[in-house]
Amino acid sequence: MTPTPHAGPLLLGPLLTQLRLARGWSQQRTAAELCAAAGVPTLSRHEISRWERQVRVPGDFWLRWLAVVLAAPVALLTDAAARARRLARPPVGPAAGARSRAALLALAQRWLADPRAALLVPAPGRLTASDAPGVGSGRHPGWPSVGAAPPGGPSPRSRPGPAPGVDLAGLRRLDDLAGGVDLAPFGADRLRRVVRALPRSGPAGRRRLLPVLAESAQLAGWLAADAGDLAGGLDAYRLGLRAAAAAGDPALAGHLLGSASHLLAGAGDPQGALLLARTGYAGSRRWASPGLRALLLHRVALAAALGGQPDAARQALGAADRVAGAPEPEREPPWLYWLDGPELAAMTGRALVALGRPRRAEALLDAAREPGRPRRAAIYGGWLARGYLQLGEVELACDVAGVALLDAVRAGSPRAVTQLTEVRRRLAAHRRAPAVRRHSALVTAARPYLPRPAPPAKTGRGPPGRAAQPILAGIRAPTGPASVLA
Repeated sequence: MTPTPHAGPLLLGPLLTQLRLARGWSQQRTAAELCAAAGVPTLSRHEISRWERQVRVPGDFWLRWLAVVLAAPVALLTDAAARARRLARPPVGPAAGARSRAALLALAQRWLADPRAALLVPAPGRLTASDAPGVGSGRHPGWPSVGAAPPGGPSPRSRPGPAPGVDLAGLRRLDDLAGGVDLAPFGADRLRRVVRALPRSGPAGRRRLLPVLAESAQLAGWLAADAGDLAGGLDAYRLGLRAAAAAGDPALAGHLLGSASHLLAGAGDPQGALLLARTGYAGSRRWASPGLRALLLHRVALAAALGGQPDAARQALGAADRVAGAPEPEREPPWLYWLDGPELAAMTGRALVALGRPRRAEALLDAAREPGRPRRAAIYGGWLARGYLQLGEVELACDVAGVALLDAVRAGSPRAVTQLTEVRRRLAAHRRAPAVRRHSALVTAARPYLPRPAPPAKTGRGPPGRAAQPILAGIRAPTGPASVLA
């Protein structure tokens, strides 16, 4: 039997939500009980919401009163708060990215408690602007309004490339050829169109659109991540997780969490990546296809290896090998059409390099650098170059990194460039070597042509969330165990 990677104890946000709901209380009632017990009249339901979403972590004063009011051991709450604080300040991204990360981590653990049940919502049946990034407001640079010009170009109708109405499968396959800088505006536009179609749909239409919304959010998040937009990618994945749960599709929900894990791992946050990957696997493996289980185990392996947990990484790699065998794309969901034997082998090679075992990784990564897939070649070429550096083969590392750099230019993928930036950092220890000097000259020549990450989201004025108003008024979540739209 394949072992289940342990998702770990609850963070404080999901724990407070569970304790509150066990007593049948709203956030307003919880705030009132805390005010009465502590003799402090200024605590509002908004602060309870921030604690549950892990935008903030309460201090010792409120933790003690929470223990009293919710009849929970104070040690349980303080331990959960300590875990939340360790995850609250990741070594990645601006403040907006940190808030998006905290909200997704909290939502993921709420989903894990029961992947087939409704997620808890502050306003049943409504999506808010904070849940659907950029919809309606158009304030996020990575999420243009419908019909608006994508950043840096003409309108989608006149710009070469995919039209706004391109079907989801076509946009996925374009992602094999072009990078997130070019495609992220179209993925965001498609997501917005699906969200705006929901109010005009009856119950049957909503049931049909929810899986489309979840898949559109997954692809939009992937494209935003490839464009270097951390907050936009995480927010899209959070919206997709809600939609997948509402559609009763734990497998797709697990895939969304695995995608978010991959984003955090690449952004230098292995701890958050490992939590999301383990949560996604634990919550979806009963419903997941063999390929998806293998993919999620690879997400666990990479995050564990990057986070300094070699035993957990090796265990996950072994489990992935036993689960996958030879992947059969026709038996996998359509959103996993790209997962095949060479891709899984390259993922194994990447994890082996992260584990410091480059000799076994060499052939696996070299085979992944196939022509016609420039981003894949650039990313796995970067990992191969890191492996050669571990072996002391500096000249080979520079040769491979140079080819990968040109592939990154062709791909238009800031994510691929980030991988090669790490290679250049490691080459600095060999700066006097002629091969390194030649590679530095190539980087200087290529720099004007390298894709640049998307600019960070503007936070606007006032406290976060104050401007977030319901954007889909009147949309009620579908009834039954899978209802979760908010």
